[in-house]
Amino acid sequence: MRRRHSEDEIDKIVVAQAHDDSTWEEPIRVRRSKTASLSIPAELIKRASFLAKLHREKETRDWLTRIIRERVELEETAFAEAKRELQEKEGPP
Repeated sequence: MRRRHSEDEIDKIVVAQAHDDSTWEEPIRVRRSKTASLSIPAELIKRASFLAKLHREKETRDWLTRIIRERVELEETAFAEAKRELQEKEGPP
């Protein structure tokens, strides 16, 4: 069984091979995912900030992201369930 290298060992290997192109794979391109901006009323931000602190979240943005993600997942699940029920009522085509 091969032992795992420490971070220092990995760093030394990478530095030693840095100028040897034969040790590297083809480069890959990574694109940053696009983020969206939302304009949220100040009063709503105040309320959200309070709730984020209540839930011990350091950043209101992180709390809002989590809450929005959870809500979207709930809505998607509800939609899929409603669609399935509708298809069952209609019967096979």
